[in-house]
Amino acid sequence: DSMKEMQTNWIGKSYGAEIDFEITGVPTAGQQLKVYTTRPDTIFGVDFMVIAPEHELINTITTADQQAAVDEYCTYVKSRSERERQAEKKISGCFTGAYAINPFNGVKIPIWISEYVLAGYGTGAIMAVPCGDDRDFKFAQHFNIPITNILGDAFNGEEANSTKDAKLHNSDFLNGVVMRDAIAIVNKRLEEMGIGIAKVNYRMRDAAFSRQRYWGEPFPIQWKNGTAYPLTETDLPLLLPEVDTYSPGPEGEGPLANIPDWVAKELETNTMPGYAGSSWYFLRYMDPHNEQEFCNRAVSDYWNQVDLYIGGTEHAVGHLLYSRMWTKALFDLGHIGFDEPFKKLLNQGMIQGSSRFVYRLKGTQEFISYGLIKDFETVDKLHVDVNIVDGIELDTAAFNKWKPDYAGASFQLEDGKYLCGTEVEKMSKSKFNTVNPDELVQKFGADTFRMYEMFLGPVEQSKPWDTKGIEGVHRFIKKLWRLFFDELKGKVWNEEAPTAAELKVLHKAIKKTQDDTERFSFNTAVSGFMICVNELADLKCNKRAVLEPLLILVTPYAPHVAEELWSLLGNTSSILDAAYPVFDPSHVVESAKEYPVSINGKVRTNLLISLDATEAEVQELVLANELVQKWVEGKSLKKFIFVKGRMINLVI
Repeated sequence: DSMKEMQTNWIGKSYGAEIDFEITGVPTAGQQLKVYTTRPDTIFGVDFMVIAPEHELINTITTADQQAAVDEYCTYVKSRSERERQAEKKISGCFTGAYAINPFNGVKIPIWISEYVLAGYGTGAIMAVPCGDDRDFKFAQHFNIPITNILGDAFNGEEANSTKDAKLHNSDFLNGVVMRDAIAIVNKRLEEMGIGIAKVNYRMRDAAFSRQRYWGEPFPIQWKNGTAYPLTETDLPLLLPEVDTYSPGPEGEGPLANIPDWVAKELETNTMPGYAGSSWYFLRYMDPHNEQEFCNRAVSDYWNQVDLYIGGTEHAVGHLLYSRMWTKALFDLGHIGFDEPFKKLLNQGMIQGSSRFVYRLKGTQEFISYGLIKDFETVDKLHVDVNIVDGIELDTAAFNKWKPDYAGASFQLEDGKYLCGTEVEKMSKSKFNTVNPDELVQKFGADTFRMYEMFLGPVEQSKPWDTKGIEGVHRFIKKLWRLFFDELKGKVWNEEAPTAAELKVLHKAIKKTQDDTERFSFNTAVSGFMICVNELADLKCNKRAVLEPLLILVTPYAPHVAEELWSLLGNTSSILDAAYPVFDPSHVVESAKEYPVSINGKVRTNLLISLDATEAEVQELVLANELVQKWVEGKSLKKFIFVKGRMINLVI
């Protein structure tokens, strides 16, 4: 669901209206500003317009008095990326000197420029309604723009209210109409007046589908007199030329522009991006040797969709989005019989690092312990290598040696210690919070490391790395080993027939492991192994008939230990070739139940009683119990209450 939400937001489908506003206050008459809005119902609350700094009308509508300020602001915005502009919380903007006319009441609306409006979305212009939009409200407050209240009591003047359920005020023919109902009314009026239309818009931009590099699929395009033509089928497939070396082409072109034979044929010199192949390669796997088509329809009908795709959410709006698009397009064209590429999609979480921070007084090499930084206004928060921190205590001597810049660093300590700040974040070298798995494997073994990663939590969640629990997993593996071999006795496994209790433990484990593994609930499967091994140890079970199936269950989780023990049991083939254990429900059927026994409604003891016992047999067993006899001695039994499978109560 989170993946779908990310893709939905990226596509950004929205329903609204496109409205033409006449522009006034500029030399060139008859110009119009086209605005896209999802809230045409708020048309009477428009207090200013905002256009993107890249908008095509800026040069023609900016007045002479405002030209210098507009030029300066647009230059500032050019130095910033779209991501920076969207994330910016600081309010900025510049008035153009021009005005738009509200088509319904003739009010003049000032036209501003601001970086929070993007040229690529909608029309690159918005109508700003401060009483109904938080960003517009803050912009109006910052630049002292008067705010029109169209929400009545739903607007308190202190913050915007984006509701669609209020009744409109100060809105002419819309007064008293609920806002969500007013949208259709305004759209109809706009179309009748010929100044606007209802419209669906998308946030998603066209994908950049060319790269200036050698690797990647070449475009089957040939240029003739500046016009692109597709290659004929006889010229396909178009393969990259074999070269010993390659280098960038002239004027920023790709390396193919340096290859004479390629250029002579006037072939496209750009190549396709990585997601061109990753959008459909899984379809080609079904029919890889077919030289006539990417995949025969009968073959794709046989293999169908990918059963399971495992990948991180970082691909949500990349190749995962485009693989869906390509699949849907091929389905619409009749080449395949399914319109979604994957039956199941699993997004694994990341193993996060626990970072450590030191705090440096600005402009100095003096470092302040975490608990003292509240006394200082300006400190730099810096990552420090977790390997020179014990818990949260910094090894100051090691810190001085860590980087040349810190050789002369001084410290303000707490009780003689420098304490670091902590934060869970992505594990990366730049944050100095990486853990070397080789050291853990050397100390605990690969199986312990593998199982502990699975034991940390659900596979879909990102989890902070913490070695506190790794000892417990290591103890489990050693306990599993001791079911087969004792340090003093050596081999302890035997060929005896298992008891009913032992088979019950085994088959409960088979059922749980199978269910948890199929659900990718690996952490609960590991927990189930621990319970199983503990119960078998309590039963002193060393029987091959139980231990051998258990090893097969454990194999995907601890393959090295399982393979080793399998071999030591005398098996000559790999455990990977062994048949998976089959769950037998008859072994886990409960034959007895532990009943709470109450006397006058208060539980006094618990008794294990056969589920087949009759009420008379149960009463006989209960009254024969020494503890029950102590409570009923000298008293008459007025009533014996037995609820099969639940409880027993004696009324005396």
